[in-house]
Amino acid sequence: MSVTSHVEELRRKHQTLSDAVERAQRSPSTSNLEITQLKREKLRIKEEISRLSN
Repeated sequence: MSVTSHVEELRRKHQTLSDAVERAQRSPSTSNLEITQLKREKLRIKEEISRLSN
């Protein structure tokens, strides 16, 4: 897998997590811990994208 295709895959995962965070924040049954875990994973992916893009 090339770096470019890997970065594109990470961007797709990041967008999927963004959507999941939005849905979780609108759902009263989602705990703050679950939302925090999603946000941490989203941040980890963002940092990896940044690292690979430089």
